[in-house]
Amino acid sequence: MEYEVIVLRLFTTDVPACAVTEGSACQLIWNMTSNVWLAESSDWLVVRPLRILIIIVVCLLVRGVVNRSIKRLTTPRETGKTPAILRPFRERIPNLMADTDAHELMGDRRRARASTIGSVLRSLVTWLVYAIMFMLVLAEFDVNLGPLLASAGVVGLAIGFGAQALVKDVLSGIFLIMEDQYGVGDLVDLGESVGTVEVVGLRVTTIRDLQGTLWYVRNGEIIRVGNHSQSWANVVLDIPLGPSVDVDDAAEVIGTAVNEVVSDPEWSDAVLAEPELQGVSDITVDGSKFRVLVKSDSGRQWALGRELRGRISHALQEAGVAQDLAGNRVYVRRSTEQTGGN
Repeated sequence: MEYEVIVLRLFTTDVPACAVTEGSACQLIWNMTSNVWLAESSDWLVVRPLRILIIIVVCLLVRGVVNRSIKRLTTPRETGKTPAILRPFRERIPNLMADTDAHELMGDRRRARASTIGSVLRSLVTWLVYAIMFMLVLAEFDVNLGPLLASAGVVGLAIGFGAQALVKDVLSGIFLIMEDQYGVGDLVDLGESVGTVEVVGLRVTTIRDLQGTLWYVRNGEIIRVGNHSQSWANVVLDIPLGPSVDVDDAAEVIGTAVNEVVSDPEWSDAVLAEPELQGVSDITVDGSKFRVLVKSDSGRQWALGRELRGRISHALQEAGVAQDLAGNRVYVRRSTEQTGGN
């Protein structure tokens, strides 16, 4: 019966009611074909497909324009300049001094940081645009979006609850990158793992320790971050002195050795302030400890500390202070006969 009705409407010549409206798609199809079925079905055959096509094209254009804008914000206009997207955020950069390699490393760090933020923003824009496009297309098919959105919300909650560790890792990674807590090339202490950062990802941070082991640390598990490569660091030296050593004489020898290192062209650019001879910091049964504090450029504090210890050790030996330090200990060897008798 329905087939017969469709056949009759295909060949009838009566003007359909929708063709009375001026400028409508129904009138246009009727004037072109004089077919009632095609004219009455113009909404499904022409209007809605055209609307869907417009929705898709507009959404893709919006996505392309926004992503292009994000790319421009994450790409520096000139070499060595900070990308525009990073300017609102706080940037904890190390003291680069005049080190060309450090400048190149900082540029790589900025590019990596901007690239990661740009990737996150582009992904968010893409998912948002596609979600809006999907809902608008469903609306064209007269689909009730209320129950669908409610179901999607329930499914989203279930997925979020099941993947809460993954969500936690990603969110933590986003904040780590935006706050610039560390970057590629920084020496960091993440608790159980200490080493140089090699990769900063949204979910995992990769660091390599002194033994060469590569550690993969989930961002959501990072509770605290100790960064040894930001701005400056202190070299703290606690030099042991024997009980018979004159502290004033030792301080003069130590100060001379420290000043020699500071005035050395090889190390002068690593020292950021006048060294502090803080004096005796501790007294034990074996003697005392004389503390020296030197503010240095980040990343060079360990090399500077080794150089200072070597220079101070040689200076104390030449002044005879090291002999006084070694002579205050007495070692008593246990008798082998007593040991055997016991």
